[in-house]
Amino acid sequence: QVQLVESGGGLVQAGGSLRLSCAASGGTFRQCAMAWFRQVPGKERELVARISWSGGSTYYADSVKGRFTISRDNAKHKVALQMPSLKPEDTAAYYCAARGAPSSDYADRYAYWGQGTQVTVSS
Repeated sequence: QVQLVESGGGLVQAGGSLRLSCAASGGTFRQCAMAWFRQVPGKERELVARISWSGGSTYYADSVKGRFTISRDNAKHKVALQMPSLKPEDTAAYYCAARGAPSSDYADRYAYWGQGTQVTVSS
């Protein structure tokens, strides 16, 4: 079992920045691929970014590519999502997810989830 706790969400104006953090406990974090998903009411949860267990491979959704950066610190059991240049369309609940296998684009492939943190970007 891996427990995940997100932090760092909040309200920010368009063009501003936030840094989300996900702290993991239990399980074998170093063997887990990690991802950030986001969800708005009435829509499916969508992948924002994912990172391999080693941190050597990352992938970003087209909507955030070139803006957001995912990183991990295996020694501290943490994953971060740096989000500069935020846009109103980035408003969503953001979730940290983990799976003990190669990273995936699909939410249903992830076994472990945090409770989510709300990001609201005002125009």
